[in-house]
Amino acid sequence: MTASNNSALRGGCHCGRVGVVFETAHTPSTLQPRACDCSFCRKHGAAWISDASSRLTVDATTPSDVRSYRQGSESARFLLCAHCGVLVAVVFEADDERFAAVNVGCLDDVIAFPAPVVASPQRLDASEKIDRWRMLWARDVVVPPEI
Repeated sequence: MTASNNSALRGGCHCGRVGVVFETAHTPSTLQPRACDCSFCRKHGAAWISDASSRLTVDATTPSDVRSYRQGSESARFLLCAHCGVLVAVVFEADDERFAAVNVGCLDDVIAFPAPVVASPQRLDASEKIDRWRMLWARDVVVPPEI
């Protein structure tokens, strides 16, 4: 992907120790946020954006600034700031591939995203979830190996 053709949306946690950059060729306001209806995402107010051709970079001041949490099928890792608790991204790794989505609530840019649509991954079995993630989530994901 070439950054000149992409929108780069920046954001991160509240205290500034964990940052994200989401690069997409789509006009950001056309991306449809998905609000997962699981209790973890609901309690965090998370709504996720991604596209298969996008790039998501997650970085932290130090690796210990990021906490991972797995819930439900434990297939995906939620990335949160260890200090202020902001949920920034979700990552799935398999077969030497990495896929991810970013929480629109952590983006600094004020974008008029469409209202989130409810997604119900709890109704899918593990293989259906993984197939969905592979289809929808960013495939170019940069996360330091220590995170």
